[in-house]
Amino acid sequence: MNSMVKAENKKYQWLDRCVFALGLVVYTVLLFTLFYRQTLGNVNYYHSDMKAYILEMQGLESGYSFPYPLFFKLGALFHLFLNNPELSIALAVTVLNSLSPLVLKYYMNKILMKECDGNESQTGKKQLWLGLLITAGVFTVFFVSMVYPPKGIYLPGIKNNYVGVFTPNPFHNATYNATRPFAIVAYFLFGKILTEYEDKMNRKDQLLFALFLFLTTITKPSFTFVLVPTAGLIMVYRIIKTKFRNFVPSVKLGLCFVPTFAALIYQFFGVFAPSADGESGIGFGIATAWKLHCDNIPLAIGLALGFPIFTLMVNYKQLKQDKWYRFSWQMLVISLAEVLFMYEKGFRLPDMNFSWGYMHGIFFVFVSSLIVLIRRTWKKEGRLWLTAAQWLAYGWHLACGIYYFMGIFAGGLYY
Repeated sequence: MNSMVKAENKKYQWLDRCVFALGLVVYTVLLFTLFYRQTLGNVNYYHSDMKAYILEMQGLESGYSFPYPLFFKLGALFHLFLNNPELSIALAVTVLNSLSPLVLKYYMNKILMKECDGNESQTGKKQLWLGLLITAGVFTVFFVSMVYPPKGIYLPGIKNNYVGVFTPNPFHNATYNATRPFAIVAYFLFGKILTEYEDKMNRKDQLLFALFLFLTTITKPSFTFVLVPTAGLIMVYRIIKTKFRNFVPSVKLGLCFVPTFAALIYQFFGVFAPSADGESGIGFGIATAWKLHCDNIPLAIGLALGFPIFTLMVNYKQLKQDKWYRFSWQMLVISLAEVLFMYEKGFRLPDMNFSWGYMHGIFFVFVSSLIVLIRRTWKKEGRLWLTAAQWLAYGWHLACGIYYFMGIFAGGLYY
Protein backbone atom coordinates (compact mmCIF):
# COMPACT_ATOMS: atom_id res chain seq x y z
CA MET A 1 0.00 0.00 0.00
CA ASN A 2 2.87 2.33 0.85
CA SER A 3 4.48 1.81 -2.56
CA MET A 4 1.10 2.38 -4.28
CA VAL A 5 0.67 5.72 -2.46
CA LYS A 6 4.20 6.77 -3.43
CA ALA A 7 3.56 5.83 -7.06
CA GLU A 8 0.31 7.81 -7.06
CA ASN A 9 2.03 10.82 -5.50
CA LYS A 10 4.77 10.72 -8.14
CA LYS A 11 2.12 10.64 -10.87
CA TYR A 12 0.48 13.77 -9.52
CA GLN A 13 3.85 15.47 -9.07
CA TRP A 14 4.55 14.85 -12.76
CA LEU A 15 1.18 16.35 -13.67
CA ASP A 16 2.09 19.51 -11.78
CA ARG A 17 5.48 19.60 -13.51
CA CYS A 18 3.83 19.22 -16.91
CA VAL A 19 1.44 22.09 -16.21
CA PHE A 20 4.34 24.23 -15.00
CA ALA A 21 6.40 23.32 -18.09
CA LEU A 22 3.52 24.33 -20.36
CA GLY A 23 3.15 27.61 -18.50
CA LEU A 24 6.88 28.23 -18.79
CA VAL A 25 6.77 27.69 -22.57
CA VAL A 26 3.89 30.16 -22.96
CA TYR A 27 5.60 32.67 -20.65
CA THR A 28 8.91 32.35 -22.52
CA VAL A 29 7.33 32.79 -25.95
CA LEU A 30 5.37 35.85 -24.79
CA LEU A 31 8.38 37.54 -23.24
CA PHE A 32 10.73 36.66 -26.10
CA THR A 33 8.25 38.19 -28.56
CA LEU A 34 8.12 41.36 -26.48
CA PHE A 35 11.89 41.58 -26.01
CA TYR A 36 12.58 41.02 -29.71
CA ARG A 37 10.05 43.68 -30.68
CA GLN A 38 11.75 46.06 -28.24
CA THR A 39 15.10 45.53 -29.98
CA LEU A 40 13.46 46.74 -33.21
CA GLY A 41 11.46 49.56 -31.60
CA ASN A 42 11.98 53.29 -31.23
CA VAL A 43 11.08 56.08 -28.82
CA ASN A 44 7.41 55.94 -29.85
CA TYR A 45 6.92 52.21 -30.39
CA TYR A 46 8.23 49.47 -28.07
CA HIS A 47 10.30 52.09 -26.24
CA SER A 48 13.11 50.59 -24.12
CA ASP A 49 16.87 50.70 -23.59
CA MET A 50 17.45 47.79 -25.98
CA LYS A 51 19.26 49.94 -28.58
CA ALA A 52 21.87 50.96 -25.99
CA TYR A 53 22.19 47.34 -24.82
CA ILE A 54 22.84 46.16 -28.39
CA LEU A 55 25.61 48.75 -28.81
CA GLU A 56 27.14 47.73 -25.48
CA MET A 57 27.05 44.06 -26.48
CA GLN A 58 28.92 44.94 -29.69
CA GLY A 59 31.53 46.99 -27.85
CA LEU A 60 30.30 50.25 -29.40
CA GLU A 61 29.67 53.57 -27.69
CA SER A 62 26.13 53.63 -26.30
CA GLY A 63 26.25 56.91 -24.40
CA TYR A 64 25.82 55.05 -21.11
CA SER A 65 28.05 53.13 -18.74
CA PHE A 66 27.13 49.47 -18.10
CA PRO A 67 29.85 48.03 -15.82
CA TYR A 68 27.90 44.81 -15.27
CA PRO A 69 28.87 42.44 -18.07
CA LEU A 70 27.08 39.11 -17.59
CA PHE A 71 23.96 39.91 -19.62
CA PHE A 72 25.98 41.53 -22.41
CA LYS A 73 28.51 38.68 -22.55
CA LEU A 74 25.66 36.17 -22.89
CA GLY A 75 24.24 38.26 -25.74
CA ALA A 76 27.70 38.37 -27.37
CA LEU A 77 27.89 34.56 -27.11
CA PHE A 78 24.61 34.20 -29.00
CA HIS A 79 25.83 36.79 -31.50
CA LEU A 80 28.84 34.62 -32.36
CA PHE A 81 26.49 31.99 -33.77
CA LEU A 82 23.55 34.08 -34.98
CA ASN A 83 25.27 37.20 -36.32
CA ASN A 84 22.07 39.08 -35.52
CA PRO A 85 22.49 41.63 -32.70
CA GLU A 86 18.76 42.19 -32.13
CA LEU A 87 17.96 38.51 -31.94
CA SER A 88 21.03 37.81 -29.78
CA ILE A 89 20.20 40.40 -27.11
CA ALA A 90 16.53 39.31 -27.10
CA LEU A 91 17.56 35.68 -26.59
CA ALA A 92 19.96 36.64 -23.79
CA VAL A 93 17.33 38.46 -21.75
CA THR A 94 14.75 35.75 -22.50
CA VAL A 95 17.00 32.97 -21.22
CA LEU A 96 17.82 34.84 -18.02
CA ASN A 97 14.26 36.07 -17.52
CA SER A 98 12.77 32.58 -17.93
CA LEU A 99 15.03 31.22 -15.20
CA SER A 100 13.08 33.34 -12.70
CA PRO A 101 9.85 31.25 -12.68
CA LEU A 102 11.96 28.07 -12.44
CA VAL A 103 13.85 29.11 -9.32
CA LEU A 104 10.79 30.72 -7.73
CA LYS A 105 8.75 27.53 -8.28
CA TYR A 106 11.57 25.53 -6.66
CA TYR A 107 11.65 27.68 -3.53
CA MET A 108 7.90 28.11 -3.20
CA ASN A 109 7.44 24.34 -3.53
CA LYS A 110 10.17 23.74 -0.98
CA ILE A 111 8.56 26.09 1.53
CA LEU A 112 4.86 25.47 1.02
CA MET A 113 4.87 21.73 0.32
CA LYS A 114 6.70 21.18 3.60
CA GLU A 115 4.75 23.67 5.71
CA CYS A 116 1.40 22.52 4.32
CA ASP A 117 2.34 18.82 4.81
CA GLY A 118 2.25 18.36 1.06
CA ASN A 119 4.97 15.71 1.04
CA GLU A 120 3.81 13.77 4.06
CA SER A 121 0.19 13.24 5.08
CA GLN A 122 -1.70 14.56 2.07
CA THR A 123 -2.96 12.45 -0.78
CA GLY A 124 -1.57 12.78 -4.27
CA LYS A 125 -4.62 14.76 -5.43
CA LYS A 126 -4.20 17.29 -2.63
CA GLN A 127 -0.52 17.62 -3.46
CA LEU A 128 -1.49 18.25 -7.08
CA TRP A 129 -3.95 21.00 -6.17
CA LEU A 130 -1.41 22.64 -3.87
CA GLY A 131 1.24 22.34 -6.57
CA LEU A 132 -1.09 23.92 -9.13
CA LEU A 133 -1.93 26.74 -6.73
CA ILE A 134 1.80 27.39 -6.28
CA THR A 135 2.33 27.26 -10.06
CA ALA A 136 -0.46 29.80 -10.55
CA GLY A 137 1.14 32.01 -7.90
CA VAL A 138 4.55 31.77 -9.55
CA PHE A 139 3.39 32.90 -12.98
CA THR A 140 0.91 35.52 -11.83
CA VAL A 141 3.43 37.27 -9.58
CA PHE A 142 5.48 38.01 -12.72
CA PHE A 143 2.52 39.94 -14.15
CA VAL A 144 1.26 41.94 -11.17
CA SER A 145 1.76 45.69 -11.41
CA MET A 146 0.94 48.91 -9.66
CA VAL A 147 -2.77 49.69 -9.37
CA TYR A 148 -3.94 52.40 -11.73
CA PRO A 149 -7.39 53.67 -12.75
CA PRO A 150 -9.04 53.61 -16.19
CA LYS A 151 -8.28 56.52 -18.50
CA GLY A 152 -10.02 59.72 -17.57
CA ILE A 153 -10.02 59.11 -13.82
CA TYR A 154 -7.75 61.56 -12.00
CA LEU A 155 -5.72 60.60 -8.94
CA PRO A 156 -4.36 63.61 -7.02
CA GLY A 157 -0.63 64.09 -7.64
CA ILE A 158 -0.23 60.98 -9.81
CA LYS A 159 1.15 62.00 -13.21
CA ASN A 160 1.69 58.56 -14.80
CA ASN A 161 0.59 54.96 -14.37
CA TYR A 162 4.15 53.67 -13.91
CA VAL A 163 6.71 56.49 -13.66
CA GLY A 164 6.63 57.86 -10.12
CA VAL A 165 4.55 54.92 -8.85
CA PHE A 166 6.60 51.91 -10.02
CA THR A 167 5.89 48.22 -10.44
CA PRO A 168 7.42 44.89 -9.41
CA ASN A 169 7.52 43.97 -13.12
CA PRO A 170 9.01 46.67 -15.37
CA PHE A 171 8.75 44.85 -18.71
CA HIS A 172 10.68 47.56 -20.56
CA ASN A 173 13.98 47.06 -18.69
CA ALA A 174 15.97 44.04 -19.83
CA THR A 175 18.76 44.28 -17.24
CA TYR A 176 16.24 44.24 -14.36
CA ASN A 177 14.62 41.12 -15.81
CA ALA A 178 18.01 39.53 -16.47
CA THR A 179 19.26 39.91 -12.91
CA ARG A 180 16.13 38.62 -11.19
CA PRO A 181 16.77 34.81 -11.20
CA PHE A 182 20.05 35.34 -9.36
CA ALA A 183 18.36 37.80 -7.00
CA ILE A 184 15.62 35.28 -6.17
CA VAL A 185 18.16 32.61 -5.20
CA ALA A 186 20.20 35.10 -3.15
CA TYR A 187 17.07 36.31 -1.33
CA PHE A 188 15.88 32.85 -0.28
CA LEU A 189 19.37 31.67 0.64
CA PHE A 190 20.11 34.69 2.82
CA GLY A 191 16.71 34.48 4.51
CA LYS A 192 17.62 30.91 5.51
CA ILE A 193 21.18 31.83 6.53
CA LEU A 194 19.92 34.59 8.83
CA THR A 195 18.24 32.01 11.06
CA GLU A 196 21.29 29.73 11.25
CA TYR A 197 24.63 31.51 10.99
CA GLU A 198 24.98 32.34 14.70
CA ASP A 199 24.56 28.70 15.78
CA LYS A 200 25.98 26.67 12.90
CA MET A 201 27.81 27.33 9.67
CA ASN A 202 26.26 25.84 6.56
CA ARG A 203 29.18 26.36 4.20
CA LYS A 204 27.27 25.13 1.16
CA ASP A 205 24.50 27.70 1.62
CA GLN A 206 26.99 30.48 2.27
CA LEU A 207 29.10 29.65 -0.78
CA LEU A 208 25.98 29.49 -2.96
CA PHE A 209 24.78 32.79 -1.53
CA ALA A 210 28.14 34.42 -2.25
CA LEU A 211 28.03 33.10 -5.81
CA PHE A 212 24.48 34.17 -6.62
CA LEU A 213 24.87 37.58 -4.98
CA PHE A 214 27.95 38.11 -7.15
CA LEU A 215 26.05 36.96 -10.26
CA THR A 216 23.16 39.33 -9.64
CA THR A 217 25.63 42.16 -9.03
CA ILE A 218 27.49 41.66 -12.32
CA THR A 219 24.17 41.42 -14.17
CA LYS A 220 22.76 44.61 -12.59
CA PRO A 221 23.61 45.83 -9.05
CA SER A 222 20.16 47.23 -8.20
CA PHE A 223 19.12 44.29 -6.00
CA THR A 224 22.53 44.25 -4.32
CA PHE A 225 22.11 47.91 -3.35
CA VAL A 226 19.10 46.76 -1.32
CA LEU A 227 20.19 43.41 0.08
CA VAL A 228 23.69 44.41 1.21
CA PRO A 229 22.71 47.37 3.45
CA THR A 230 19.74 45.41 4.82
CA ALA A 231 21.97 42.45 5.66
CA GLY A 232 24.63 44.74 7.13
CA LEU A 233 22.19 46.53 9.43
CA ILE A 234 20.69 43.24 10.63
CA MET A 235 24.13 41.76 11.35
CA VAL A 236 25.36 44.89 13.16
CA TYR A 237 22.17 44.95 15.25
CA ARG A 238 22.68 41.32 16.23
CA ILE A 239 26.33 41.90 17.11
CA ILE A 240 25.35 44.74 19.44
CA LYS A 241 22.40 42.83 20.88
CA THR A 242 24.56 39.78 21.71
CA LYS A 243 27.38 42.02 23.02
CA PHE A 244 29.77 40.71 20.36
CA ARG A 245 29.23 37.04 21.27
CA ASN A 246 28.34 36.31 17.63
CA PHE A 247 31.24 38.33 16.23
CA VAL A 248 33.16 35.37 14.72
CA PRO A 249 30.21 33.85 12.77
CA SER A 250 29.29 37.38 11.64
CA VAL A 251 32.79 37.90 10.23
CA LYS A 252 32.63 34.52 8.48
CA LEU A 253 29.27 35.44 6.97
CA GLY A 254 30.68 38.81 5.99
CA LEU A 255 33.29 37.06 3.85
CA CYS A 256 30.45 36.01 1.52
CA PHE A 257 30.13 39.65 0.48
CA VAL A 258 33.77 40.15 -0.50
CA PRO A 259 33.38 39.21 -4.21
CA THR A 260 30.32 41.44 -4.46
CA PHE A 261 32.09 44.36 -2.74
CA ALA A 262 34.90 44.08 -5.29
CA ALA A 263 32.36 44.24 -8.12
CA LEU A 264 30.53 47.17 -6.50
CA ILE A 265 33.74 49.20 -6.15
CA TYR A 266 34.45 48.70 -9.84
CA GLN A 267 30.87 49.64 -10.73
CA PHE A 268 30.89 52.69 -8.45
CA PHE A 269 33.83 54.25 -10.23
CA GLY A 270 32.27 53.39 -13.58
CA VAL A 271 28.92 55.03 -12.89
CA PHE A 272 28.66 57.04 -9.67
CA ALA A 273 32.12 58.57 -9.15
CA PRO A 274 31.96 62.38 -9.19
CA SER A 275 33.35 64.08 -12.29
CA ALA A 276 35.55 67.17 -12.39
CA ASP A 277 32.56 69.49 -12.87
CA GLY A 278 30.69 67.90 -9.98
CA GLU A 279 27.70 66.99 -12.15
CA SER A 280 27.79 63.27 -11.45
CA GLY A 281 27.94 61.08 -8.39
CA ILE A 282 25.42 60.36 -5.64
CA GLY A 283 23.42 63.12 -4.02
CA PHE A 284 21.24 63.17 -0.91
CA GLY A 285 17.93 64.94 -0.42
CA ILE A 286 14.29 64.37 0.42
CA ALA A 287 12.58 62.89 -2.66
CA THR A 288 14.74 65.08 -4.93
CA ALA A 289 14.35 62.76 -7.91
CA TRP A 290 10.95 61.31 -7.01
CA LYS A 291 9.28 64.73 -6.91
CA LEU A 292 10.11 65.21 -10.60
CA HIS A 293 7.61 62.49 -11.50
CA CYS A 294 5.03 62.47 -8.69
CA ASP A 295 3.33 65.04 -6.48
CA ASN A 296 1.73 62.53 -4.12
CA ILE A 297 4.36 60.04 -2.94
CA PRO A 298 2.25 58.45 -0.14
CA LEU A 299 -0.49 57.62 -2.65
CA ALA A 300 2.13 56.31 -5.10
CA ILE A 301 3.44 53.96 -2.42
CA GLY A 302 -0.08 52.74 -1.74
CA LEU A 303 -0.77 52.11 -5.42
CA ALA A 304 2.43 50.08 -5.77
CA LEU A 305 2.06 48.15 -2.50
CA GLY A 306 -1.67 47.85 -1.86
CA PHE A 307 -1.75 44.05 -1.65
CA PRO A 308 1.37 43.61 0.51
CA ILE A 309 0.30 46.39 2.89
CA PHE A 310 -3.18 44.88 3.30
CA THR A 311 -1.71 41.40 3.79
CA LEU A 312 0.67 42.78 6.43
CA MET A 313 -2.21 44.42 8.29
CA VAL A 314 -4.05 41.08 8.39
CA ASN A 315 -1.03 38.84 9.05
CA TYR A 316 1.36 41.08 11.02
CA LYS A 317 2.11 38.23 13.45
CA GLN A 318 3.72 36.36 10.55
CA LEU A 319 6.63 38.82 10.71
CA LYS A 320 7.91 36.95 13.77
CA GLN A 321 7.20 33.48 12.43
CA ASP A 322 8.25 33.71 8.78
CA LYS A 323 11.91 34.59 8.14
CA TRP A 324 11.46 35.32 4.43
CA TYR A 325 8.40 37.48 5.06
CA ARG A 326 10.26 39.53 7.67
CA PHE A 327 13.38 39.87 5.50
CA SER A 328 11.37 41.02 2.47
CA TRP A 329 9.80 43.83 4.49
CA GLN A 330 13.20 44.81 5.90
CA MET A 331 14.53 45.03 2.34
CA LEU A 332 11.50 47.05 1.25
CA VAL A 333 12.06 49.62 4.02
CA ILE A 334 15.72 50.01 3.02
CA SER A 335 14.87 50.25 -0.69
CA LEU A 336 12.20 52.85 0.04
CA ALA A 337 14.68 54.87 2.11
CA GLU A 338 17.21 54.74 -0.74
CA VAL A 339 14.80 55.95 -3.40
CA LEU A 340 13.48 58.67 -1.08
CA PHE A 341 16.80 60.11 0.04
CA MET A 342 19.36 59.22 -2.67
CA TYR A 343 19.67 60.28 -6.29
CA GLU A 344 22.19 60.51 -9.11
CA LYS A 345 23.46 63.96 -9.96
CA GLY A 346 23.66 65.39 -13.44
CA PHE A 347 21.82 64.13 -16.51
CA ARG A 348 20.86 60.87 -14.74
CA LEU A 349 18.73 62.66 -12.11
CA PRO A 350 15.40 62.26 -13.97
CA ASP A 351 16.16 58.57 -14.63
CA MET A 352 15.66 57.93 -10.91
CA ASN A 353 17.90 54.87 -11.05
CA PHE A 354 17.60 54.11 -7.34
CA SER A 355 14.01 53.14 -8.12
CA TRP A 356 15.28 49.84 -9.54
CA GLY A 357 16.22 48.69 -6.05
CA TYR A 358 12.82 49.83 -4.81
CA MET A 359 11.14 47.76 -7.52
CA HIS A 360 13.13 44.71 -6.39
CA GLY A 361 11.88 45.45 -2.87
CA ILE A 362 8.29 45.62 -4.15
CA PHE A 363 8.70 42.34 -6.05
CA PHE A 364 10.03 40.38 -3.09
CA VAL A 365 7.42 41.70 -0.68
CA PHE A 366 4.77 40.59 -3.21
CA VAL A 367 6.39 37.14 -3.33
CA SER A 368 6.59 36.73 0.44
CA SER A 369 3.05 38.08 0.94
CA LEU A 370 1.77 35.61 -1.64
CA ILE A 371 3.52 32.74 0.16
CA VAL A 372 1.88 33.80 3.44
CA LEU A 373 -1.53 34.04 1.75
CA ILE A 374 -1.27 30.64 0.04
CA ARG A 375 -0.15 29.00 3.28
CA ARG A 376 -2.94 30.49 5.37
CA THR A 377 -5.52 29.81 2.66
CA TRP A 378 -4.48 26.17 2.38
CA LYS A 379 -4.48 25.67 6.15
CA LYS A 380 -7.79 27.56 6.45
CA GLU A 381 -6.33 29.96 8.97
CA GLY A 382 -7.99 33.31 9.61
CA ARG A 383 -11.44 34.56 8.74
CA LEU A 384 -12.78 33.57 5.36
CA TRP A 385 -13.85 37.08 4.35
CA LEU A 386 -10.39 38.46 5.15
CA THR A 387 -8.74 35.72 3.09
CA ALA A 388 -11.10 36.47 0.20
CA ALA A 389 -10.37 40.20 0.53
CA GLN A 390 -6.62 39.55 0.28
CA TRP A 391 -7.09 37.47 -2.86
CA LEU A 392 -9.25 40.25 -4.32
CA ALA A 393 -6.48 42.77 -3.59
CA TYR A 394 -3.96 40.49 -5.30
CA GLY A 395 -6.36 40.01 -8.22
CA TRP A 396 -6.69 43.78 -8.58
CA HIS A 397 -2.91 44.15 -8.97
CA LEU A 398 -2.91 41.20 -11.38
CA ALA A 399 -5.74 42.59 -13.53
CA CYS A 400 -3.92 45.93 -13.78
CA GLY A 401 -0.68 44.09 -14.52
CA ILE A 402 -2.13 42.01 -17.35
CA TYR A 403 -3.69 45.12 -18.90
CA TYR A 404 -0.37 46.97 -18.48
CA PHE A 405 1.52 44.09 -20.13
CA MET A 406 -0.97 43.95 -23.01
CA GLY A 407 -0.38 47.63 -23.71
CA ILE A 408 3.40 47.24 -23.76
CA PHE A 409 3.12 44.01 -25.78
CA ALA A 410 1.14 45.92 -28.40
CA GLY A 411 3.87 48.54 -28.63
CA GLY A 412 2.58 51.09 -26.11
CA LEU A 413 4.78 53.22 -23.89
CA TYR A 414 5.57 52.12 -20.35
CA TYR A 415 4.91 55.49 -18.73
